Amino acid sequence: MSKISVVGAGNVGASVALYLAEAELGDVMLVDILEGVAKGKALDLLEAGPVRGYDSMIEGSGDMRAIEGSDMVIVTAGLPRKPGMSRLDLLKANADIVRGVAQAIKDHAPKAFVIMITNPLDVMTYLTYHITGFPRERVMGMAGVLDSARFRAFLAMEIGVSVEEIQAMVLGGHGDTMVPLLSYSTVGGVPIGNFVGKDRLAQIVQRTRDGGAEIVKLLQTGSAFYAPAASAVQMAEAILKDKKRLLPVCAFLNGEYGFKGIYLGVPAMLGSRGIEKIVELDLSAEEKAALAKSAEEVQKGIADLTLQPA
Repeated sequence: MSKISVVGAGNVGASVALYLAEAELGDVMLVDILEGVAKGKALDLLEAGPVRGYDSMIEGSGDMRAIEGSDMVIVTAGLPRKPGMSRLDLLKANADIVRGVAQAIKDHAPKAFVIMITNPLDVMTYLTYHITGFPRERVMGMAGVLDSARFRAFLAMEIGVSVEEIQAMVLGGHGDTMVPLLSYSTVGGVPIGNFVGKDRLAQIVQRTRDGGAEIVKLLQTGSAFYAPAASAVQMAEAILKDKKRLLPVCAFLNGEYGFKGIYLGVPAMLGSRGIEKIVELDLSAEEKAALAKSAEEVQKGIADLTLQPA
């Protein structure tokens, strides 16, 4: 059975551990600097197994060495957004945390796939890739799946259909400059424009961009965790079960879409080799411009990162 380590036992990490266990994707190691929190939540999840019907072993630890031999590491550790904070406001504090986590992954789980959830997502994924030195196929960020899920949920509510009927793709950085692709959004294969007018679509796109901030404002003491966790686990399942799923993934670009040396949300095929292929879509001039603007924002974050001491 695969070993999956989840770094960070807060709301996101604990939800990831639950979804991993319920999908029986492997045995779960929950790691947090607050050892009692990791061990307590792991024990609670283990005891839910007989009721929920999963046999995954779930353990907790305060020591990063516990990730030894992991097939996959999902990183949620970091400070959550607070009301009024942009994702880039988080950069300094979370970069310090992620540096230590990435080094531990390099040292103790050198063959693992890494899925980042920590914000600012694109920049933290770049930092992890840089520190681990792993191939780009094995280091990726969870953003597009979440953003697409929010977009799909809002569209389903607007139209009055099952969320399963909505197909949508959101590219670009995880934040205010994300790029929902209206030209690739459908209801059961039928273009979304047949169901929703242009002005209303623009409002739904904006709500998608503000999706994280909307939840932060409502919660007041934290940020979203169920949907981010579910999104990361969908990616993990695609890799561990070699599903060959085409999902929007924060991936390192080496010329794709005209960008090089940055992490950005793009459609990627996920399978047993991790990111097996980046799919380049034909974009409209407007979509290309929006993606370029998004990439520029990510570049700024990476530039801020390099100004910090390593």
